[in-house]
Amino acid sequence: MRAITVATVQMQPELGKTEDNLLKMSAFITRIASEQPVDLIVFPELITTGYEVGPRFPELAQRVPGPTVNIVAQKASELGIHVAFGMVTKEKVESIIYNTVVMVGPEGDVIGQYNKIHLRGEEQIAFRPGYKLDVFETNFGVVGVVIGWDLAFPEVARSLVLDGAELLVVCANWEQPNEEEWETYLRARAFENAVFVAAANRVGEEPSYTFCGQSSIIGPRGKIYATIKTPPEAPRPISASPTPGKPKPPTPPEGYAVARIDLDEIRQYREETQILQCRQPAAYRAIVKKY
Repeated sequence: MRAITVATVQMQPELGKTEDNLLKMSAFITRIASEQPVDLIVFPELITTGYEVGPRFPELAQRVPGPTVNIVAQKASELGIHVAFGMVTKEKVESIIYNTVVMVGPEGDVIGQYNKIHLRGEEQIAFRPGYKLDVFETNFGVVGVVIGWDLAFPEVARSLVLDGAELLVVCANWEQPNEEEWETYLRARAFENAVFVAAANRVGEEPSYTFCGQSSIIGPRGKIYATIKTPPEAPRPISASPTPGKPKPPTPPEGYAVARIDLDEIRQYREETQILQCRQPAAYRAIVKKY
């Protein structure tokens, strides 16, 4: 039995305020670790900066390791946990920046980083797309990382699983009114790969977007182990006058979902379903064609 405890944080970052966001992340980490033993804490995509930073992304980008990573790594080391979180990173060429998830380990070390491959909309203006999918070896198992719109491409999850991933960490900025799409993709990736999925999606508003939350931990047969539900919309009184346009949807809360999962269940479900063994790669040639 390889049981671990995973928490996915649903948080609203302050736009462009890295220090404030790191303080908030640190408070979440402390709170979660003090309430129960935990092995991995997952934060959303671009959680240190927010999403609609635009031309300020280059000045907010940091190297790995760097000040932001070192702060999170120190906190992870103090508590003996793994932390995965989204940030904007740069390499040797200052003008080339990436939408990245970094995972740090309980020794304060950088276990790995992944640069988002599938950029959507204005992300294509701000960031350089990644080009490589990697799995991260941890002391509890093998982890694959998915960022935001990567989730819509089943090839990403399947490639990570074929490389050994037992847990898919999803860090996202998924917006309203696309909650149903988000929930469907999460369960589909878990079902079709017989893999655990730990998904952290941010909340809050920015100039052009309102983010939908619904952070969840899902099992290899689609079972939802934990989720942060948005409160239902309050019913409108019968006597109330109709309001033109759509009513504003309820606001997803900040918080975290936590669950105890057993990674050994994956082998059992894959043997039962034969989902990987029965693949026929020779028939899938069209998948690797660009058009």
